[in-house]
Amino acid sequence: MHITIREAIRNWNRFDAIIDVRSPDEWAADRLPGAINLPVLSNQERAEIGALYAESAFAAKKRGAALVARNIAVALEAALIDKPRQWRPLIYCWRGGNRSQALATVLERVGWKPALLTGGYTAFRRYVIEDLSVQAQRLRYQIVCGVTGSGKSLFLRNARHAGRQVLDLEALAHHRGSLLGSEPTGTQPSQKAFETAIWDQLRQFNESESVLVESESKKIGALQVPTALITQMRAAECIELCPRLEDRVAHLLADYAHFFDQPELLMAQLERLAPLVGLDRLAQWNDSIRRRAWPELVTSLLTHHYDPTYRRSMRKNYSGYAQAKKLQGHPMHAPLHAAAA
Repeated sequence: MHITIREAIRNWNRFDAIIDVRSPDEWAADRLPGAINLPVLSNQERAEIGALYAESAFAAKKRGAALVARNIAVALEAALIDKPRQWRPLIYCWRGGNRSQALATVLERVGWKPALLTGGYTAFRRYVIEDLSVQAQRLRYQIVCGVTGSGKSLFLRNARHAGRQVLDLEALAHHRGSLLGSEPTGTQPSQKAFETAIWDQLRQFNESESVLVESESKKIGALQVPTALITQMRAAECIELCPRLEDRVAHLLADYAHFFDQPELLMAQLERLAPLVGLDRLAQWNDSIRRRAWPELVTSLLTHHYDPTYRRSMRKNYSGYAQAKKLQGHPMHAPLHAAAA
């Protein structure tokens, strides 16, 4: 049975699995939320068939059919072996063509009733681009502000645990949003995957309740926050966390401990700030690093760079920042989310 992307989304919970039959590289770049990968062609096999197709379409189809049949057999004997007769998956490939149809045909012959996504991933991608703006604009936001080390991410986690609607863009981007913000492990997702993750969260939010989101810039690491979303965020009301400087320093010392084991890397990263702070200030920071005077370093970074830079940016970009509701204390010590309800 063929099904459009709009029908698939309306009936999302009726599918027992979402199966992406594209190659692992295609699946890793972006996919439908929750999709598992059962590739009918591996990365190498897909490249081989593409090259062969340029020489002879018939030869490519013959070779491709053999590879696809072999890979479907592997899936039937492994990932699908224990599925009951009533099991119903949604299957898709790049455009809803040969790869997804091959698996769907075999599953139908077995006795299952798979749904085949018309247009495949490309139809889904077009829908996300269109609907992301709709979802972003239907919601009301509260922007969580605060200079570096205020515990904004911790505040959001506490709020989520308390039942609030939270959009954690830095978690979705796998980045902490600053020069030193890359996570100690892993890499950022693709721009497409980032947008899919945002869309998937937004569409599940209740528009009768506000959504808490951190005061991000347009870019989080290498990723762009969608224009429709950042526009709504910058016009929203703000909540500002106002902890003591010593609490912020303690929080950052714990949160960025991975940098203290790599002093050379840390100095190399901070060197990029030289045009903004000057060589004398950079030399002071490098001296603190060599002496491993971490509280001294972090305090200086905050007071001489991060705090003034953040406040200038907020005054320029977030219209509600000047009237932000102030919350004292630090999320490490108090459940500040209760005051923001």
